[in-house]
Amino acid sequence: MAKKRASTPTVPAAKKAAPQKSAANDFRPVASNRRAHFDYEILERYEAGIALTGTEIKSIRAGKIDLRDAYARASDGEMWLHNAYIAPYDPASLNNHDPRRNRKLLLHRAEILSMTSAAAEKGLTIVALRVYIKRHLAKVELGLARGKRQYDKRRTIIDRDMDREARRSIGASRD
Repeated sequence: MAKKRASTPTVPAAKKAAPQKSAANDFRPVASNRRAHFDYEILERYEAGIALTGTEIKSIRAGKIDLRDAYARASDGEMWLHNAYIAPYDPASLNNHDPRRNRKLLLHRAEILSMTSAAAEKGLTIVALRVYIKRHLAKVELGLARGKRQYDKRRTIIDRDMDREARRSIGASRD
């Protein structure tokens, strides 16, 4: 006859501590408006939240957003993002959003007042510079900007080419 073994009580394994996330891990860039840095001189930067629908945030997390002609404008004490294109979210065929709708920006009242007064007084504009995910929330970086003239743009191109040549010659001298 086979003997029964005495069952030993099982001790649950200790849980491993979850790796601590640092502040650097909570930031994920999604899209940037590179053209804005060429067309405008950025004077001040602001961070704003965006009021989005469910399909819009899913598209943004997938990186399907275009800020090429995006700008912000205040109306009735609220700031709105205009001309930002968020592609329709494919799995949500029927309940999709309008890709070009105006989206409300979440800012403090003092920030809205300072941006709008500076833009109206000095002839500046408010452009969208980039969109990123910060602590699981979509944020947009706005820039208070002054438009560059044609000769300023040419100067930017010349400076960029000179920097590139200098870096290339430094790299060649190392070899």
